Amino acid sequence: QVQLVESGGGLVQAGGSLRLSCAASGRTFSTYAMGWFRQAPGKEREFVAAISTYQSDSVKGRFTISRDNAKNTVYLQIDSLKPEDTAVYYCAASPRYGTRDESDYNYWGQGTQVTVSS
Repeated sequence: QVQLVESGGGLVQAGGSLRLSCAASGRTFSTYAMGWFRQAPGKEREFVAAISTYQSDSVKGRFTISRDNAKNTVYLQIDSLKPEDTAVYYCAASPRYGTRDESDYNYWGQGTQVTVSS
């Protein structure tokens, strides 16, 4: 069993940066691949980034996902924020690395709101 709690969201200006955190409970965190998803108002939830159990970080454009297994925490750094990044951001845990399919993620956090003003 893994419980996930996101934090770090808020209101930021376009062009700024934000780092979201996701703290996990349970001793098995290091055995799960982790992912970040987001859901904008009126839209379906979409995949943002994923990281395997052994990677320390992975960069995809403006998004950097990283993890610290010693702290049971996964992070999402978002640079050059745009208004279209406004969404609720969720972290999730999966026994499968690299999947974008929500159904492969067993555990989800409650989400943290990110709002980007223009």
